[in-house]
Amino acid sequence: MKRKKLTQTLFPILSFILLLNLNSFGQEINLTGKVTDAADGQSLPGVSVIIKGTYTGTATDVDGNYNLKVKPGDVLEFSFIGYKPQTVTITNQRVLDIALQEDLQELQEVVVIGYGQVRKNDATGSVIAINANDFNPGVMSSPQDLLIGKTPGVQITTGGGAPGDGATIRIRGGSSMRASNDPLIVVDGVPLDNSGINGMRNPLNSINPADIESFTVLKDASSTAIYGARASNGVIIITTKQGKKGQPFRVNYSGQVGISWKEGKIDVMNADEFRETVRKQFAGNPNIINNLGTDNTDWQKEIYRVAASNDHNLDFSGSKFDTPFRLSVGYTNQRGILKTTNLKRVTGALNVNPSFFDDFLKINIHAKGMYIKNNFGNTESIGEALLFDPTRPVMDGNERFGGYFTWTQATTGNPNIIATKNPVAHLKQHSDKSKVKRFIGNIQFDYRLHFFQDMRANLNLAYDYSKSDGKVIEPEDAAWTYDEIHGSGYHKEYNEKKHNELLEFYLNYNKNIEEIYSTIDVVAGYSWQHFKKSSRSYATNTAGTYVKENNEDASENYLLSFFGRLNYTFMDRYLLTFTLRGDGSSRFAKSQRWGTFPSLALAWRIDQEDFMNRFENLSTLKLRLGYGITGQQDIIGNDYPYLPNYTISNDKAQYQFGNEFVYTLRPNGYDANIKWEETTTWNVALDFGFYNNRINGSIDYYYRKTKDLLNEIPVAAGSNLTNKLVTNVGDLSNQGFEFNLNAIPITNDSWHWEVNVNMSYNKNKIIKLIRNKDPNYVGVLTGGISGGTGSTIQIHSEGHPSNAFYVYHQVYDENGKPLEGVYVDLNGDGIINQLDLYRYKSPAPKWLAGFSSYLKYKNWDLNIAGRFSFGNYVYNNVQSNGALYSRMYDNTGFYSNIPTAVSKTNFREAQYFSDYYVQNASFMKLDNITLGYNFQKLWKNRIDLRVFAIMQNVFTITRYKGLDPEIFNGIDNNVYPRPRTFLVGVNLGF
Repeated sequence: MKRKKLTQTLFPILSFILLLNLNSFGQEINLTGKVTDAADGQSLPGVSVIIKGTYTGTATDVDGNYNLKVKPGDVLEFSFIGYKPQTVTITNQRVLDIALQEDLQELQEVVVIGYGQVRKNDATGSVIAINANDFNPGVMSSPQDLLIGKTPGVQITTGGGAPGDGATIRIRGGSSMRASNDPLIVVDGVPLDNSGINGMRNPLNSINPADIESFTVLKDASSTAIYGARASNGVIIITTKQGKKGQPFRVNYSGQVGISWKEGKIDVMNADEFRETVRKQFAGNPNIINNLGTDNTDWQKEIYRVAASNDHNLDFSGSKFDTPFRLSVGYTNQRGILKTTNLKRVTGALNVNPSFFDDFLKINIHAKGMYIKNNFGNTESIGEALLFDPTRPVMDGNERFGGYFTWTQATTGNPNIIATKNPVAHLKQHSDKSKVKRFIGNIQFDYRLHFFQDMRANLNLAYDYSKSDGKVIEPEDAAWTYDEIHGSGYHKEYNEKKHNELLEFYLNYNKNIEEIYSTIDVVAGYSWQHFKKSSRSYATNTAGTYVKENNEDASENYLLSFFGRLNYTFMDRYLLTFTLRGDGSSRFAKSQRWGTFPSLALAWRIDQEDFMNRFENLSTLKLRLGYGITGQQDIIGNDYPYLPNYTISNDKAQYQFGNEFVYTLRPNGYDANIKWEETTTWNVALDFGFYNNRINGSIDYYYRKTKDLLNEIPVAAGSNLTNKLVTNVGDLSNQGFEFNLNAIPITNDSWHWEVNVNMSYNKNKIIKLIRNKDPNYVGVLTGGISGGTGSTIQIHSEGHPSNAFYVYHQVYDENGKPLEGVYVDLNGDGIINQLDLYRYKSPAPKWLAGFSSYLKYKNWDLNIAGRFSFGNYVYNNVQSNGALYSRMYDNTGFYSNIPTAVSKTNFREAQYFSDYYVQNASFMKLDNITLGYNFQKLWKNRIDLRVFAIMQNVFTITRYKGLDPEIFNGIDNNVYPRPRTFLVGVNLGF
């Protein structure tokens, strides 16, 4: 009875309390607030404010303010690119201000794309971003070296070890045979001209590596199509460093000094071995034996040196009058290991980023200047050092030829013009110097419309100017310049100017539509770009009395474009990107001038689905699908391929009218209907991450097909002004996959370890080369080699990779030695001729891999980076043209050294087309080892100091029989050796 009365008493009370709570939780609150940067208090526009577990939310306005209806108990999520997200549980407050902390890891996940940027999680295309922390250390002059081995599907091969040497960059293989295969380079919003300038090995040397903040590599058509006509070979976006709003004034200095030396050499006979071999090979000819020299000269040692280099960079950054800025200057002095070679460079960069009208108008000013002095030396001496007689001295006192030993004719004493030149004389008596200036500047105006704040207007104005001047001088006593009729010596002057002008304007509309759980980001714009160049070269003998060369050239082209892109996100998990670009190029006739390049990409963030909640350790899982078409209009060396043109005759090919000799004009062949190459790409990929993305990566599969491939084909007699014509006839494909894995196996107060492994596979095949099937058409011969006249060792042919080697099948004896002049009769007709040549291997690697490890223990850090390349082959032209006993003596009276590899073949005469010389050049290289120490809390914690030591080109493991297996075109004949380098340096900031 008592229990019943107690229940009757408590029930109304409990019901009333419960009713009060239900009313409280059900009551909506109009919540307002402001989101700011925790570091400087600046307002943050565009911050996403979402009620967790729902699709209800808003975004902060231009002043960082927001307004949202919530209920007590709701959990709000505040998120913004580059900042750590925050969650707050709502009670009964009406105002909630939030200060977001910058997230350095999240900043690394922001990906720069064409005309904008996205979070990595929202990217739908195949995009890889590499920031300054991941760069290869110790790079002095060439920006592309920062990327080597860092990204799957990207092959970067330097031309050699010369200071400031250029590099060949291929993204997912080459898509063309006659046009450029280089990716488009975009620097701070300025698309650069891919072609270089006379007097500079590498056009990218105008950008100081120390000024670069990040690289973004766009690989598939869905990400590159926004650049349309120039994106078939991928796009590399370079972003330079700049100041940040609210940042205190800061000065940073970085400097490094180093020494480089030649590691390894090509084995040739020393003087004693040479004399002994000559005695054996020419035992029946005492005159040849008796005329051998008595000296012992190592010619490779004579032309190389241990080279010292240094690099210094100073920058000032901060924010003054609420305007971020960064100013930097740099100086590089890089000496080459080949004597006389050198590069000196001075760079300057200024980035200023003011904003006005409460950040409605933002202005980005970028200016980069460069002045380079090059001394190219004479790389011909590299090959000559292998061949020159080791029994002869460097100097013999013959003042007629500057005191250098020179092969002369026995009867006249004049130079023997077919003999090998003295390599030391060819270095010291040859001056090849240039001066290059370049300026790249642009100003971007980004205005958020006051009356329509979801819309931005962006105007980009840019100018890229280059100027070079150079001289090549050889004195009259240089033996190889001897000219009894016209006068000796050589004096050449050349110059070139290049202009690149850009105007781009686009509108960007970005709206979060919470009613339909959608975000829309639309870009629509216009681009105008003008390229212009002019050059002149003039060469005479030393006295200036005889003109050997007098050339002038001028050319220009225009590119006009309209572009648009739609990014659509539904429920923060279903993503769509559609891009369309129309390009008009002055390189084509009006009927073929315009090309349209669409792309479509879809992505599904599977990890955001409710059914994935049970996988607690899964951080990221995203499926990507992409399709698109990109174009190619960069026809090498010709801005007017569709126009009829003429070649003027030279002084030795004039026509006589009476007593007057006149120059003739010879019409050249042309194709009035030449048009774009078009590359279609399909891409499917999976992005993944585990344990809060401590393990993350991606797997991509792609198929690329280029149609309307430019190729030189035979044409019927009388149908054109030539028997061969460059026209659109071919098809080519590349297919493969890429794998990228990042991991942080250890991270705690003392230890931190990061590992990256990437791998890619690519298969290249030519599908079509001519319009009509012709069983007698073997393909396009290419790949010139040393030896013979006009000899080539490679071929483009249907059903095979580009640049396949075209050789005879070598026959070997029972001991495994190749038999001289004995080959397999592949067609069985009893005759060994060109019909027995076959396609064998390719210089392009099938597999590429890169790896890096960053290990930090307290104040110490250790960085290791290396690469693998598998399936690439190289034609050893050094051996095929030099390792021959017949080369040792010429009937005109001179001797030549030969490689010791001759003992492997015992060949007497050249066998240029033997597949014996096509050698496996797969390799593993350890590129860098860096050890550093960070000093902390110096001078009341005002100074940051780091000291480090770097070893570059640490070792190479390969089966290749030459000096270095890393040769892009697959023909090894005269490559500047890549040096081993040891550097010590310091980074100082205060």
